[in-house]
Amino acid sequence: MAVPGARARGWAAAAKAAQRRPRVEDAGAPPSPELASRRAALYVHWPYCEKRCSYCNFNKYIPRGVQEAAMRNCLVTEAQTLLQLSGVRRVESVFFGGGTPSLASPHTVAAVLEAVARTAHLPADSEVTLEANPTSASGSRLAAFGAAGVNRLSIGLQSLDDSELQLLGRTHSANDALRTLAEARRLFPGRVSVDLMLGLPAQRVGPWIGQLQELLHHCDDHLSLYQLSLERGTTLFTQVRQGALPAPDPELAAEMYQKGRAVLREAGFRQYEVSNFARNGALSTHNWTYWQCGQYLGVGPGAHGRFMLQGTGSHTREARIQTLEPDNWMKEVMLSGHGTRKRVPLGKLELLEEVLAMGLRTDVGITHQHWQQFEPQLTLNDVFGASEEVKLLLEQGLLLLDDRGLRCSWEGLAVLDSLLLTLLPRLQEAWQQGTPSPVPGG
Repeated sequence: MAVPGARARGWAAAAKAAQRRPRVEDAGAPPSPELASRRAALYVHWPYCEKRCSYCNFNKYIPRGVQEAAMRNCLVTEAQTLLQLSGVRRVESVFFGGGTPSLASPHTVAAVLEAVARTAHLPADSEVTLEANPTSASGSRLAAFGAAGVNRLSIGLQSLDDSELQLLGRTHSANDALRTLAEARRLFPGRVSVDLMLGLPAQRVGPWIGQLQELLHHCDDHLSLYQLSLERGTTLFTQVRQGALPAPDPELAAEMYQKGRAVLREAGFRQYEVSNFARNGALSTHNWTYWQCGQYLGVGPGAHGRFMLQGTGSHTREARIQTLEPDNWMKEVMLSGHGTRKRVPLGKLELLEEVLAMGLRTDVGITHQHWQQFEPQLTLNDVFGASEEVKLLLEQGLLLLDDRGLRCSWEGLAVLDSLLLTLLPRLQEAWQQGTPSPVPGG
């Protein structure tokens, strides 16, 4: 693979300059369906980690040695192939996730961005995020990623309690995390996100709120609160099942979440999504694409994507999953240009269910304009306006259905899963009774 050329270096320099431009609080009006089919976000999966955390069941591997040049070439090839298959002409954002992508070399990141900029339009102000762990993200390394084109960092801090970090199998200490966070903020001011977990075994509300308040003295303008999910096959799941650790208390976790979001609101953060909080306009535009059911391409072992194929005469969006195991994925990419293992066409109702479930995760919800791009004939009022169960949710103040569209209230965001138990069956009933028009892939 050649060293990234002048075009990529010029793009990286322009991207650095674009960081200084002011941000806006809300996403703009969605593009027309024709334009939307030509736009996408790009997710790039780096599958390798130093060790597997006790709670993690993601597609990641602990290698004896990484053939990074081969992995880099395959990431570049698959990105170009999927861009060509999808007909996407504009990449709105790029997200390097994993795994631990901060273990990759900055040259790999630069090579992928160069390939994207060569195959499609990658605007200078596109959000380019890299997930980073404190133990693999020294200041000089973060600066090198910035020079490669990264302009936003997502740091897996998880906890400010060393005993909790040990329980989670993390390789860093709380001091390591704060040191990395300070360096990241110096290099990427206003563009650093941190993750904080809640609902751990034996975790108590008061000390966790204390962690959150301490983090507010150090964090930037974006923070994510994630509740621990015990996943079968993980070390933590086994420890809880065998009685070595107490099971997490869901009522305590709910109390942590409610008090945590109140603390963040008091600190000036907008809860723009169920788990995500931002101030000063620092929303993640990449994740916003997911919640708005925009197209996204998944590159790398086990990556997921959703997009329409161009040139097939079909307007059906596909859900795609790439081959999980890195060595097998690389063989497939070298053979056919991509490692797609599974392709599932999304039916019209399935897509509307995604629009509903994903859109309601945000504080904006689903505007009438957005809904009509996916279903021009069957309106939100047609689907939900006459339902007695929905009217009850509206009267309880959990939902709002008005001239703007359908959205959760502040109280409703916290119980979205229970609301969907009412809303999704109502959508299915309305779909069966109505005569909706074809959905052109969104």
